[in-house]
Amino acid sequence: MKYISEFRQQDLARQLARAIAQTVDPDRHYRLMEFCGGHTHAIFRYGVQDLMPANVEFIHGPGCPVCVLPTGRIDNAIQLAERHDVILCTYADLMRVPATGRNSLLKAKAGGCDIRMVYSTQDVLKIARENPGRPVVFFAIGFETTTPPTAVAIQQAQAERLTNFSVFCNHVLTPAAMRAILDAPQPVAIDAFLGPSHVSTVIGSQAYEPFAERYAKPVVIAGFEPLDVMQSALMLIRQLNEGRHEVENEYSRAVTRQGNLKAQALMREIFKLRPQFEWRGLGLIADSALRLKTDYADFDAEQRFSLPAIQAADVKGCECPAILRGAKKPQDCKLLGTVCTPENPMGSCMVSSEGACAAYWSYGRLSRRSG
Repeated sequence: MKYISEFRQQDLARQLARAIAQTVDPDRHYRLMEFCGGHTHAIFRYGVQDLMPANVEFIHGPGCPVCVLPTGRIDNAIQLAERHDVILCTYADLMRVPATGRNSLLKAKAGGCDIRMVYSTQDVLKIARENPGRPVVFFAIGFETTTPPTAVAIQQAQAERLTNFSVFCNHVLTPAAMRAILDAPQPVAIDAFLGPSHVSTVIGSQAYEPFAERYAKPVVIAGFEPLDVMQSALMLIRQLNEGRHEVENEYSRAVTRQGNLKAQALMREIFKLRPQFEWRGLGLIADSALRLKTDYADFDAEQRFSLPAIQAADVKGCECPAILRGAKKPQDCKLLGTVCTPENPMGSCMVSSEGACAAYWSYGRLSRRSG
């Protein structure tokens, strides 16, 4: 198996489209939330939405960690670089996310701050080794997928006594966000979930079983290829028609029920739950993010540099917060495609490579205004 071309075959896509059309109840509307932005991009890159019956709607969810990171945390990172003369290292998507006053990490770098884009945590450790006289901070971000590599880096730094290395931790947890969406005072109408792929390789499909039981919402763990998404949609439609609410695993070639037990153990060793953490669009969510345990407090940049909590507003008129919780779609934002473009982003949904606004821009969906 090549695991790419086999999941993009046109004849199989047509067969799945016919099966979905035959399975849907014409008198019913199906609202399927894809939690992960990788699914959103697959849906529009390959025209999956156009192969669906008119009564099957994809609702875009939180997308990715870059999308849901609040403005205040970007402000914190810029403060680190400006006031503490640190070497700040982070992944590429974060560089252009707007901060307060239309600032960004990229603009702070242009202004003289030592901010470096890295591809992995090992890059950051290398920089720390090469600059023993300067503090090096890793702006860590990600769902459960990228949390284990951060844990490994902290272990390595402790073993090597890299005292100039620390982590500004912004790792967040997928199940907590799903719970917040369903428990919202004015919840979005969602019938079922396309479960995230890469996250599920770590936490396993069992992590979603409480949602299926408590909220009676079917969940199907879906791969990122177009046939994965279509097959998963068909599985969800069948569950809804039959009145079932179970967790099914379409992405069985990579995801198990238990997940990656070694990665889970590593995360438990290094991190603990925060009492609450702010998400863009979802507000403060209890037990939804991680920070370093006491044994590793020496590597916690928030404690080392006494970073304050910052409450910051999003750009006026930007609908990213509503888009991230599924209340609106990118076409509903008046800034999209006018003031807000990839060259001049107003919100994280346009900056992130997995953002819903970036998907609509990249794949020509701006002209289709929502009803």
